[in-house]
Amino acid sequence: MSTSETASSGTSSTWQSNSVSGFLSTLIPVGLVAVLSTGLFFLLRNRFKRVYRPRTYLGTLYEEEKTTQLPEGRFNWLKQFRAIPDEYVLSHQSLDGYLYLRFLKVLMIVCFVGCCITWPVLFPVNATGGGGQTQFDLLSFSNINDNGKNRYYAHVFIAWIFFSFVMLVITWETIYYINLRRAYLLAPFNAARISSRTVVFTDVPDEYLKRESLQKLFGASMRRVWLSTDCKDLDDLLEERDKNAIKLEGAEIKLCQVANKRRLKWEKKNDRRKDASPENEEVAMAGSRYQREKDRPIQRLGKIPCMGHEVDTIEYTRSELRRLIPEIQKQQAAHQKLDSKILPSIFVEFSTQQAAEGAFRRMNPRKDPRMYPRAISAAPSEVIWGNLRITKKERMLRKLGANTFLTLMIVFWSIPVAVVGAISNINYLTDKVPFLGFINDIPSAILGVVTGLLPSLMLSILMALVPIVCRLMMKLSGEVTLPDVELKTQTWYMAFQVIQVFLVTTFSSGAASVVTQIINDPGMATTLLAQNLPKASNFYISYIIIQGLGIAGATLLNIVPLLMLNVVGKLLDKSPRKMFQRYITLSGLGWGSLYPKIGNLGIIAITYSIISPLVLGFATIGFALLYLAVRYNSLFVLTNNVDTKGLAYAKALQQLMVGVYLSEVCLIGLFAINTSPGPIILMAGFLVATAIFHLIMHNALGALTQYLPESVEGSDQREMFTMTDNTDYDASKASAPPTESQGTTPKPTAAKKAALFSRFFDPTRFKSHSSVQKLVPAWDPVQYEPEDAEWAYYNPSISAKPPVIWIARDEMGISQREIRDLKDIMEMSDEYARFNEKGNVVWDSPEEGGNLTELPLWEKRVDY
Repeated sequence: MSTSETASSGTSSTWQSNSVSGFLSTLIPVGLVAVLSTGLFFLLRNRFKRVYRPRTYLGTLYEEEKTTQLPEGRFNWLKQFRAIPDEYVLSHQSLDGYLYLRFLKVLMIVCFVGCCITWPVLFPVNATGGGGQTQFDLLSFSNINDNGKNRYYAHVFIAWIFFSFVMLVITWETIYYINLRRAYLLAPFNAARISSRTVVFTDVPDEYLKRESLQKLFGASMRRVWLSTDCKDLDDLLEERDKNAIKLEGAEIKLCQVANKRRLKWEKKNDRRKDASPENEEVAMAGSRYQREKDRPIQRLGKIPCMGHEVDTIEYTRSELRRLIPEIQKQQAAHQKLDSKILPSIFVEFSTQQAAEGAFRRMNPRKDPRMYPRAISAAPSEVIWGNLRITKKERMLRKLGANTFLTLMIVFWSIPVAVVGAISNINYLTDKVPFLGFINDIPSAILGVVTGLLPSLMLSILMALVPIVCRLMMKLSGEVTLPDVELKTQTWYMAFQVIQVFLVTTFSSGAASVVTQIINDPGMATTLLAQNLPKASNFYISYIIIQGLGIAGATLLNIVPLLMLNVVGKLLDKSPRKMFQRYITLSGLGWGSLYPKIGNLGIIAITYSIISPLVLGFATIGFALLYLAVRYNSLFVLTNNVDTKGLAYAKALQQLMVGVYLSEVCLIGLFAINTSPGPIILMAGFLVATAIFHLIMHNALGALTQYLPESVEGSDQREMFTMTDNTDYDASKASAPPTESQGTTPKPTAAKKAALFSRFFDPTRFKSHSSVQKLVPAWDPVQYEPEDAEWAYYNPSISAKPPVIWIARDEMGISQREIRDLKDIMEMSDEYARFNEKGNVVWDSPEEGGNLTELPLWEKRVDY
């Protein structure tokens, strides 16, 4: 018997696999929670429509044609859910929402086809490999012993087939995305938006911070320019003003509420009809009979809580507002006249979308005039205004600091993640770590929970804070738009997911399972790791179950919005403002955290597709469940807070190639450990072919995923297809008509390079080039009021008006008296809010027959 066979035999007899136990111990509790969550969803859906179907009736938040109309009947929505195509999300929510659904569906199809390719061949090959493995490990690469090395050829050729399929899917989907994005963004309803014709430039030289200089640079194509001013001092004043306004609002509500509760208490003890004063006298007294001097809210002035002298909150905040509002108006007027510090950042609106795209594509920060085209199609609400004041040097230092911090975080996060990975195989460490000996006495069912469910939950919790930190660091690094923050977050979080959730956990889990044998016989380290690293797939089976089954159920139940709206909101929201804001704020999706989390599951499935094909089956089911849950929420619940115009999808597709590379490298390493030269050469050759294909695809399609041609016609796309990124901006042609300006002629070398592969990758040759036209919404172009267009890209602080103070109306006339006393300072209203019979504040929500557009806090939404 060979040494490896002895090791395998020892492994099977001494360290029995607990993969089935771990699987069942994860599946049963997670499955029960998912069933319970789904059941509660069906029970609660019609009762809490604000939580489970706000898009079906909140027509004031969205255009009426964009809401999802449901037929009458308790379960008719199920028929509609099945009948509505995914493309409905494209026309009723966003391009990002539709592509995220498509991403889940693509992963599901890839894994299903992977099952069809790998299972019929690799299951028999692995199961009869004679490696002495049991349970799920019987079906993995680790079950092939030294006498079965010729079996590795099956893994090689199946890998060729499956990985080729994956790369073709990625290529096809990238081309589909290019064609769809072009058609969607060039459609009249989108091309007419101000944001589609506006480019954000930073690092602008001083000589170009004048409208005249910019007009000479951009020529007739420039329509409007917004120079940015330093609003830091103004922002501080606005923050102080709003803080005092909200504090005054709360104090006014408390003043009325205390008197109202005293009135209710008095009326409960007395006969109101006999003792009440005449109505006109009651109003004249303004509830004075129910008020006491001690009822007036007070606060202490001072930086230390509970220290400082006491002041009347209402009187103090009113005096502060009288001081702040005129000062703010004075500074706002100065900013409007540009009588303040001008920042090296500008917003340029062009006469056409094509001219804006040309300027965005060809302005180069490395050549004169050295402007940096940061973003195009970014709505004003997506601009991080505070980062516009950052200088070029400061931005470089910030970016260096943020990247260094995140790199170190990835490295040092390996320690807790490695501990989690070791827990998944902790039963293999008991004979070398004495205090863990009690684990041997744990029943197999409980042991399965410890090694299966517990580490998966711990890893999920451990990773929850990472995207929050990534977003924060990207904002601190100087990114000027929220879409850019999301895209950079997606890059870093995916690196984090692959390194920590996948690689570190895989190797720590695999090493933990053989650490005792390696200590006894260090020379067997490579062989033992080759046999046991595939066993780490058992951990990811549990992980995929939690992510797929558990999160799908939780996504449907929407437990956090349910609790926030119906429990936390009722406990904490004491003013009409808080109730209104919580009600109208719909949840959105953070693409920077969602795509890496789901994409990493795809990378794991692709990487283990040949080593442990069983993972593909669980991944297929997991992605299918996630798809159904996300599809429901996309149709009925979610909105789109940050719009990347589909760029997050294109990035996620390319990130899936990481799974192909990792699987190929792992297979080469496993073949090398088992000294199989034939499979090594074949797999190494395919790795080189993969890299070449990926490089060609990236060079051919990279620019098309980022930029837009002048139209969706084939000739325009083909012309752009022969161009490279950042073609030099020709300032000498800037004054010419827009269609001839900005260096539209491609470099001959670029054209020659791209033409080699244009026949294969040209998007205009694919069916999607014409078919996607049918998917694009046929909405009318938006029409702007002159004032809205003029103020579009000024810093919001420059035009920010004092907030309307919204209090509840009382029957004693106190609220009316307070409104009269404040009218010389700012607007206050008590309409559509009142005290109920218990003395609590209530407002006229749509469920109560109210109209959101009539409420004091309602603001018209301008679709920039």
